[in-house]
Amino acid sequence: MADIGFIGLGIMGRPMAEHLLAGGHKLHLSSHHKAPDAALQAKAITVHPTPNAVASASEIVILMLPDTPEVEEVLFGANGVACGLNKGAIVVDMSSISPMATKGFAQRVEKAGGLYLDAPVSGGEVGAKAASLTIMVGGPEAAFARVKPLFELMGKNITLVGGNGDGQTTKVANQIIVALTIEAVGEALLFASKAGADPAKVRQALMGGFASSRILEVHGERMIKRTFNPGFRIGLHQKDLNLALQSARALGLSLPNTATAQELFNACAAHGGKDWDHSAMVRALEIMANHEVASS
Repeated sequence: MADIGFIGLGIMGRPMAEHLLAGGHKLHLSSHHKAPDAALQAKAITVHPTPNAVASASEIVILMLPDTPEVEEVLFGANGVACGLNKGAIVVDMSSISPMATKGFAQRVEKAGGLYLDAPVSGGEVGAKAASLTIMVGGPEAAFARVKPLFELMGKNITLVGGNGDGQTTKVANQIIVALTIEAVGEALLFASKAGADPAKVRQALMGGFASSRILEVHGERMIKRTFNPGFRIGLHQKDLNLALQSARALGLSLPNTATAQELFNACAAHGGKDWDHSAMVRALEIMANHEVASS
C-alpha cells in the first residue's frame, strides 16, 4: 500500500482516484482544490488543507487539473506541492498542459528534491470510469517503473514515450488527430445527408472499409442521433488545440488544418456550445451548409 497524494477530483479525476483506492492504496487529498465529497470522505482517505500538506504525507503526488496555470499554482504557488515534497518523491501530472511549460516544471521539481512524470491521458470520462485510459508518459525510466503499477489501476495502454515533456507532446498530437478526424467525419456525413443518402446507412457502410475509425463509430453516431451531451467538452478541446498552435508557433511550424478545426470549435462556442461534446463540431459545418446531418 502506498501513500498517494491526489489533487484534482473533477469528472475524470474522481473515478481515477477511486480506482487507486480500490487497489488498496491510501489517498491524501486537498480541500484547497475541489474538496472531496462525503461519499469519498467515507473511504480510506485523509484530507489536508493545502497541496504542500498533501505532498508532505505522500510518496507519489498525482495531479489531474484543467490547464497549465492551475498546475503551476498547485505545484509552485503559496503552500504548493514543491515546498512540501519529500526527497525522492514523484510528482505525476496527468493533466493535459503545455509541453514546453512541463519541461520547466520538471526542472523545478527536481531542484526541490523530487522526480517528475508528465502522464496525460486519453479516453475521456468513459475511460476514466472503466480504468481503460491511454496513458502517455514522459520522464525518467526509474520513476516510470515505480508508478506503473498505479497507472495499471487507471488505464490499459501505458507507454513511456521519452523524457519530460514528451508525454504532453504525445497528448497534443493525439488531440490534433482527434479534432481533424471529427472534422472529416462531420464533412463526410454532412455531404452524404445533403446529397440525399441516409447518413446512418452511409456510416454503417463506411465502418467496413478503409475509412473506418473509432471516431466514425462513436462520434459519427452522435452526429446522426444528435447526442451532444459531453463526453469531452468543446471547451477542453479548444484548450488542447491552443497548446498545439502555441507550440507550433514556438517551433516555427505551420499546422493549417489544426487551425481550421480550432476555428470550427470557436464557431460552436460562439453559438453557446462550449460545453457540447466535441463531436458537435459538425454543428459549425451544418450552420454553413444550412443543413443538419440527421435531416432527410
